[in-house]
Amino acid sequence: MRETGMPIRLAARLSGVEPHLIRIWEQRYQAVQPRRSRGKHRLYSQEDVERLSLMRQLTLSGHSIGQVAGLTTAELRRLAASIQATDRAPAASEVIPATDKSVDACLAAVRAMDERGLRKHLEEAGSRIGTQGLLVRVVAPLLHALGRLWCDGTISAAHEHFAATVVRDFLGDLAKPMGNLERAPLLVTATPSGQLHELGALLVSALAANLGWRTVRLGASVPVIELAGAVRELKARALALSVVYPEDDPDLPRELERLRALMPPEVALIVGGAAAPAYREVLERIQAYFMEELAQLPVLLTDLRRSAAPSAARNKR
Repeated sequence: MRETGMPIRLAARLSGVEPHLIRIWEQRYQAVQPRRSRGKHRLYSQEDVERLSLMRQLTLSGHSIGQVAGLTTAELRRLAASIQATDRAPAASEVIPATDKSVDACLAAVRAMDERGLRKHLEEAGSRIGTQGLLVRVVAPLLHALGRLWCDGTISAAHEHFAATVVRDFLGDLAKPMGNLERAPLLVTATPSGQLHELGALLVSALAANLGWRTVRLGASVPVIELAGAVRELKARALALSVVYPEDDPDLPRELERLRALMPPEVALIVGGAAAPAYREVLERIQAYFMEELAQLPVLLTDLRRSAAPSAARNKR
């Protein structure tokens, strides 16, 4: 008898929800309840995909997943329709208007090469929306904006280097350990060989430290053998890599495959950054966690911390 249903990768593609988030929503919130094939793989129905798509729309509009996961499909439809009827779903920057002002103020300070002003705007944003909000809603968008402005010639290389230096020092302070973290899980951050921009990795370290993880930063352009060796020696729970430029490195897919093979299977491999989408195919093949947005990272780190065997959970599809 032919089994019906679609695998998680197809459900993710149709709903717009990343596979690791589907698993988290399913396991933690019972948002969907897929069937299992004879081989124990998840099989999602059309209604499951619709529910995931609606929940994604509602979370982007400001609802938490905990608020909407328990609703019936009909209730999800009505709530989504009410939002569309009253207004379009607000962008993240509109949910917290101060974020836009903070990013714009920071960009103005960069253009003026005003170090004191840039630090002041970052510190004020942190006091207003907290460290996690600062990192996700201000620092990450600021770095993306700077990259675009540098690429299109709006700002000079000197401006970009100035901003990188100030933000690097600022993030370095935020990435320092908080309290007694002897028993906390360890996250190693770096960029792989050929990737010279390490601000993304430092941003991840700061966010993880704020969530109670121990962190070790290995820096930029670290060879695969050194990454795998550090992960083993430090008994890390996860390795996070930032991939920013270039998007067409012919050696990187092979290096990532080699890294996954050298790492202990229970260690999670997390990859994000501006160029990461260009390597999505190999990331899926090696079952790495692809971070499309920094806002996804807190959920993943929380799940990894709670999970006794994250790699086993990831492999059950």
